[in-house]
Amino acid sequence: MSETVDNIQETDSATMEPPAEPLSQPLTIGVEAYLSEEYARAERDKLWAKVWQQVGRVEELAKTGDFLTYEILDDSLIVVRTAPDTVRAYYNVCSHRGRPLVDVPPGAHDARGRRRLFVCGFHGWRYNLEGKCAHVAEREDWPCGLTEENTSLTEVKVDTWGGWIWINLDPECRPLREYLEPAATLLDPFELENMRFRWRCWLVFDCNWKVALEAFMETYHVPGTHPEFMSFGSFLGWAKAQGRHSNIGYDAPKGLDENQAKLRLGSGDDPRVSTAELQNFTWEHANTNTTRTLVDAAQRLVDELPEGTPADQVLKHWLDSARRDDAARGVNWPTVDPVDIGRSGTAWQIFPNFQIGHALNNMLCYSARPYGYDPDKCVFEAAVYELYPPGEEPRTTWEYTPADDPAWRTVLPQDFSNMAAVQKGMKARGFSGPKPNPYRERSIVNLHHNLATYMGTGEPRDLT
Repeated sequence: MSETVDNIQETDSATMEPPAEPLSQPLTIGVEAYLSEEYARAERDKLWAKVWQQVGRVEELAKTGDFLTYEILDDSLIVVRTAPDTVRAYYNVCSHRGRPLVDVPPGAHDARGRRRLFVCGFHGWRYNLEGKCAHVAEREDWPCGLTEENTSLTEVKVDTWGGWIWINLDPECRPLREYLEPAATLLDPFELENMRFRWRCWLVFDCNWKVALEAFMETYHVPGTHPEFMSFGSFLGWAKAQGRHSNIGYDAPKGLDENQAKLRLGSGDDPRVSTAELQNFTWEHANTNTTRTLVDAAQRLVDELPEGTPADQVLKHWLDSARRDDAARGVNWPTVDPVDIGRSGTAWQIFPNFQIGHALNNMLCYSARPYGYDPDKCVFEAAVYELYPPGEEPRTTWEYTPADDPAWRTVLPQDFSNMAAVQKGMKARGFSGPKPNPYRERSIVNLHHNLATYMGTGEPRDLT
């Protein structure tokens, strides 16, 4: 009998369609997570106190004593290199009366410097790089009570991956590597730790932090928001739930796995021409997602390949040529299997608030976090990285760049125009909630699915 049942089960499984991917059905999301001040306040303890957050790059803390600060709602952190191979993080608050040890200058992104001691500006208590209280003014006035435990700075979890420094305020948190999977494994071959800033800008935006991130978490908006790109081919693509995280990529013909990724061909009658046009436009109007080497190699395609060269050969020649050009100047790209390039897509959304838009020799990253408890505002950051010859990395700082600043060029302001408008539109009585595309915007549904796990409310529900 069991053999018959087994045979039936095998037959049924052979004829059944593969199971649907998670969150692939039409779903809708409530607006509470975007608009409610009560929700924004609850994020402090339910979300931000429990997740790993990216706070800076390892190379920014190059020498012992180098530090930076990071702010998330009411919590301020000092992240400091305490030894050549050790980075630690502490709450930025004196154990005496609660004054911050390091003040962030008005209008600055953060505070930075190099110190051997952190000295409180109120009463002069001092702390060494290991967080121990090294000096209490008039300590003899305390006959008892002061201990190393209650006078030391409170340490928080810190780890590194991909060249970034990450902190977690939860003493019982799971390890960073475990938290980041499967993104970490799929992105490791890209050797992101070797990239350096080309530019980095930030601003305070008039929208919720989720609205800001969601503007970049899908390709579905490209035809409507960036129609000029459609002359270079289709920029529509997929979005997949990857557990806590998600990733997106472009739809691509069979045999062109790499064209699901950021470094992709222009389409049309002659991919040699359209690829050069796409690269030139991206360089001039976005200053993201490409490099001078890639642009120059694309411009040579018409001279180096005959008309009618198949698209896959154009792609291979372009990337191989750019790789050789970079290698000649001391820039070595990682070698990644084309199948893995396709699987990794164009960008990963690392829960809750960081996006890594990776490629073989450059990346574009976004992050957003609350600006106080106002659900209508956020701190938004954008940074472009690339590979440089050793010692030739540009010196960059976080530049406050208003949305209308010409430094953003023309493409990103098109996205910005949606962000504040969406925040306003969601308050309308006639709006019943976001209805993400189940294929192209699944990353947004996945964000709210995971938010609901932490927040206890807001789970996406069936669209009926």
